[in-house]
Amino acid sequence: MELQVRLRQLIIILFLFLAVLEHAASSSRILRIAKPDRHDIAASARWLVSQNIWGVLSTLSIEHEGAPFGNVVSYSDGLPGKGNGIPYFYLTMLDPTTRNALKDSRASFAVSESPIGTCKRDPMDPTCSKLTLTGKLLQLDEGSEEENVAKKALFTKHPEMMDWPKGHEFSVFKLDIINIFLINWYGGAKSITLDEYLRYKETKFASFL
Repeated sequence: MELQVRLRQLIIILFLFLAVLEHAASSSRILRIAKPDRHDIAASARWLVSQNIWGVLSTLSIEHEGAPFGNVVSYSDGLPGKGNGIPYFYLTMLDPTTRNALKDSRASFAVSESPIGTCKRDPMDPTCSKLTLTGKLLQLDEGSEEENVAKKALFTKHPEMMDWPKGHEFSVFKLDIINIFLINWYGGAKSITLDEYLRYKETKFASFL
């Protein structure tokens, strides 16, 4: 009788252990990189893009006379620890964002430090970093090398994308960045060129989330 009780306890412990492992695996999509020094502007901007997995993508609405249309979207800028700073998106033709971009490619994409968990203040506080990338939302050529790289980056961080309905005509888009707006401390937006942003290389790794 005592042996049966112990066996049941071991089974329950094993079940809970496996459940924890499954949860950890599902949430370990991003390789955590330590927050850069706020004076390293390029590092701060690239950190925000590499560590987030979603943001607000805004386009010009064709249904509302060109009014800005913001949409929460998932994205990836590359494989964990190997991001290039360029946001890639997996968008359906059924989404207004996609239709807007195909009519007028002008767009902006905003991310915040708040979802990362390193900022405990209100998201609008200047010390809670935020970044807006402005440029053109472009559809990648199907079957191209860049599309293959982008899909691998997207599906690694968002595995469920692989099971999204094929009939919804999903395509890969990227934001061709023109301007960078970063606030990561008091004193207003920081000055950063596109070249400085793209040339930055991630070097400091910590642990998986």
